[in-house]
Amino acid sequence: MDTPLFNAFGGFANFMKSFGQFKQNAQQNGINPQQQVQQLLNSGQMTQEQFNQLRAMANQITGKNM
Repeated sequence: MDTPLFNAFGGFANFMKSFGQFKQNAQQNGINPQQQVQQLLNSGQMTQEQFNQLRAMANQITGKNM
């Protein structure tokens, strides 16, 4: 899981912390995570490449093919 985006989060522990904050924020605001990611893509805060990297990391963590 050594990708530039993963490294930007400071490794696994920081990535998981950031993901937890993302999930909590989504739940508190009544937004599902998929909608929140789409908003990040639409606003330009996240690139398609970053999204693809996150999806690949999520697939590795969960063992699913999203």
